[in-house]
Amino acid sequence: MKEDIYEVLEKLDIKYDEVRHKAVYTSDEARFIDDEIDGTGCKNLFLTDKKGRYFVAVIKDDQRADIKAVAKAAGVPHLTFADLDKLGEILGLGRGSVTPLGIVNDTDNLVTVAIEHSLQGRRLLFHPNTNTRTISIDFKDLIRFFEYEKHEYVIF
Repeated sequence: MKEDIYEVLEKLDIKYDEVRHKAVYTSDEARFIDDEIDGTGCKNLFLTDKKGRYFVAVIKDDQRADIKAVAKAAGVPHLTFADLDKLGEILGLGRGSVTPLGIVNDTDNLVTVAIEHSLQGRRLLFHPNTNTRTISIDFKDLIRFFEYEKHEYVIF
């Protein structure tokens, strides 16, 4: 059964800050948010392999995505961008709303999250499953969230 992200954060006693803003669809469009809330902006990519496994890669928003490094960390030979329809079907998200918090909707645990190592120990910015809001949460709380949701994650 799908849960509301805010209910899960409350249940886990995860403290977060939030700002509301116009809809943003890319990390470039979201740069202004860094001035409104404390944290490191993240770029989130929805990826798949040839066997139909799915991954959300999380990197700093000013970095170029190294999909080969994500594939290596995930133990798969090759990754490509996943279909937008699958994003909606599995994570309940649309274009411009990819976030690791979307795993709250992945009741079949099909998605593994891959997090870039430089994000460890930071306060991170993510959409709370809508691209008209951004929340700031600690890395350690993000990991607790993954564990609560029983989702695999790797750090690369």
